[in-house]
Amino acid sequence: MLPILFQDNEIVVVNKASGLLVHRSALDKHAHEFAVQMVRDQLGRKVFPVHRLDRPTSGALVFAFSSSSARKLSLEFSEGRVVKTYLAVVRGNPPQEITIDYPLKEELDAIADSQARIDKPRQEAVTRISTITNVEFPVSVDKFPTSRYSLVKAQPKTGRQHQIRKHLQHIGHPIIGDVNYGSGKHNRFFRETFKVNRLLLACTEISFLHPTENKMSTVQAPLATDFRELIEKLGWSEHLG
Repeated sequence: MLPILFQDNEIVVVNKASGLLVHRSALDKHAHEFAVQMVRDQLGRKVFPVHRLDRPTSGALVFAFSSSSARKLSLEFSEGRVVKTYLAVVRGNPPQEITIDYPLKEELDAIADSQARIDKPRQEAVTRISTITNVEFPVSVDKFPTSRYSLVKAQPKTGRQHQIRKHLQHIGHPIIGDVNYGSGKHNRFFRETFKVNRLLLACTEISFLHPTENKMSTVQAPLATDFRELIEKLGWSEHLG
C-alpha cells in the first residue's frame, strides 16, 4: 500500500516509493506493480495520473478521480503553475542560489509516449536550486583529497523529463545514486559507506490549484525511511524541520 498524504472527492496524493513506476513503461517490461494500479486497487476506484515522477524518485504523486479534474490538473502542470519542491543530495558544493536555464531534449518512452513526435527541438527548462547545508569527508573518492556533498532544494519551473537530474549534472553537481547522470565512484562510496542504494531525490512538497474548489492546496511528503536515516547520518537532521 502507498501512504495517502491527502484525499477528497476529486484528488488523492500519495507518497510514491523509490523504484516504483507510475505506469506501464518500456523501462521495465517485466514490472508487475505500478503506482496507478496500486492506488486504484487500494481505493477501489479508477484514478487518473496527472504528472510523473521518475522511477527512482520518491515523494508526492497526484492522481485525479475524474477525467475532467485530471485535464485541469494536467494543464496546471504543463503550464508551470504547480509549485514542486524537491530535496536532493548532490556531489560538491553548488552555489547558495542558482537558477539553471538550460533547454533539454525530450526523451520518449516507447509505451507511454507512443504517439509523441520524435523530432522535437530542445525544450525550455528552468530549475531553481538552493543549497541548504554541506558536509566534507577526509576521503578521496575522486581526484580531490577530500569529498564534499550538499543537501539542496530544487524547484523546477518547467516539467521536462529528468529535468532536475540533468540540470544538476549540467552544473557539475550530480545527484548521488543517479546511475544515468551521476558519478559511479560517488554512488559506490554512498552504497559502501552508508548502505544507500537509491537515487537521493524526493518530491517533498507540491502546491496546486484544486480542480473544483478554485483554491491552492499544498501537500507535504515525508522522506522515505532510508533517505531520512541518511540525512541523520550526515548530521543534517535540523534542516528537515
